[in-house]
Amino acid sequence: MVGNVLQIAGLLVGGLGTIGTFAVTGMPQWRVSAFIENNIVVFETIWEGLWMHCIRQANIRMQCKVYNSVLALSPDLQASRGLMCAGSALSFLAFLVAVMGMKCTRCMQSSWQDKGYIILTSGLLFILSGAVELIPVCWVANTIISDFYNPVVNVAQKRELGEALYLGWAAAFCLFAAGAIFCCFCRCGERIRRYGYSTPTSYPMHSQHLHRKTESSYSKSQYV
Repeated sequence: MVGNVLQIAGLLVGGLGTIGTFAVTGMPQWRVSAFIENNIVVFETIWEGLWMHCIRQANIRMQCKVYNSVLALSPDLQASRGLMCAGSALSFLAFLVAVMGMKCTRCMQSSWQDKGYIILTSGLLFILSGAVELIPVCWVANTIISDFYNPVVNVAQKRELGEALYLGWAAAFCLFAAGAIFCCFCRCGERIRRYGYSTPTSYPMHSQHLHRKTESSYSKSQYV
């Protein structure tokens, strides 16, 4: 019963992390324009993502444009594209492997031991996908903070942390949590199987001698 609850909890948390990873990859709110000037009235809000940048004017109209060239992006955004795509693929693969390893699913007549290995594989994939996602999120956040406090950078070019970065941290945490749950479940299941196997009971020596004596006495009585 506890194992089923752990599996369902790990699958739900991993599903949330997978959905969050796909959402972070497509969201344009990685970099948000910083309002640090003296002007109170702000007419434009600039969003910069991995695939496009958007301009929102006075909370009324928003225009988005896809980047014309990958080389025009900064190095952190160029690397984040590949890493986030890899993290999305790994998290989706981990989710599919976790579904195959659930106790309630039957796939190719696999035994309980095989399902334990499948669950362990999904847990490791979840942890790997969380690490792959955490690298670009932390890299972009570090670049934004460094440029914000750099006096050489122009005020109009300074940015703040967008909502996609916070969602990326939450999604990476969910992926790490799902991987830990599945790895712990596989560990606990291995211990239960190890203690569950009991050695065959051996009869004492004196009972075997007694049994032999009764058989010999019975055989002698038949000759009388």
